[in-house]
Amino acid sequence: MSNALHGATLVAQATTSPAAPAAAAAAPAAQQAATTGASVVQQSADALQSAAAALPPTAPIATPDMGFLHFVAQSDFVGKSLFIILILMSLVTWYLILVKAASNVSMRRRSADFLNKFWNASSLEQVEHEISTHGARDPFSHLASHAMHAQAHHNKFGATKLEESGSNSDFVTRTMRKVIDEETAKLENGLTVLASVGSTAPFVGLFGTVWGVYHALVGIGLSDGVTINRIAGPVGEALIMTGLGLAVAIPAVLAYNTFVRNNRVFLSRLDAFAHDLFAFLTTGQQVALSDGKVRALRRQNGNGAAVQRGSE
Repeated sequence: MSNALHGATLVAQATTSPAAPAAAAAAPAAQQAATTGASVVQQSADALQSAAAALPPTAPIATPDMGFLHFVAQSDFVGKSLFIILILMSLVTWYLILVKAASNVSMRRRSADFLNKFWNASSLEQVEHEISTHGARDPFSHLASHAMHAQAHHNKFGATKLEESGSNSDFVTRTMRKVIDEETAKLENGLTVLASVGSTAPFVGLFGTVWGVYHALVGIGLSDGVTINRIAGPVGEALIMTGLGLAVAIPAVLAYNTFVRNNRVFLSRLDAFAHDLFAFLTTGQQVALSDGKVRALRRQNGNGAAVQRGSE
């Protein structure tokens, strides 16, 4: 029995003794391979980090431009044409507003100055001298100058032409009516443009909106997916055309109404002055003003003497 155990022990030692040196030799090789792999991984990580540092910084994602200029830029020829038309309408409107406002203020100031000098003049000759010196720069002085010239011409030469036929008062009346019509046409100059802009600008803007929405819906229908962002942007930009049309029309309408009312009041004063001037030129009688006062100018008689007419 002891011999058998001893033999088995020897066999086991003989079997296992060659593997131990091999395992001992394989351990350093595995450790070296692991070290090499770790160094390769570290080098790769360093290379990636260097490449990332060399790249430029990533810009933030820009939000899409949904402004009005973006709509104009992406619109077709019709949309751009409507935009240009509305801009031109706005420029013309504000030009007329500024020019006519400045002209009306200046005209009313000169008219008030002339009326003050007219009713405080000692005679018609002084009024004629004032007009010849400073010129007829307002409707009242223009009317007075033509009326006095018409009366003097008809008294001196009579009815030499067909347009001068009739009595002196008829000829003066026609002359004054012609001057009033001319001044009315001057005051109404540009109002037709304001009325046209005020009435057509909203419809031009509405047509631009319909055209823009149509093309926006066509583009959405041709796209792959439909989201609220793809719908809200183009449709919202197209609706700005309606707002632009209203922004052009509202100042034009307000200016038109203001100028029409001012012209109506001014022409009523001119017409009242024409009646007073006609009454004095044809009869030489005193003139009753609207404030209840009575004033009269002096006329020259045939001998050149000044005659005072009914000053009360």
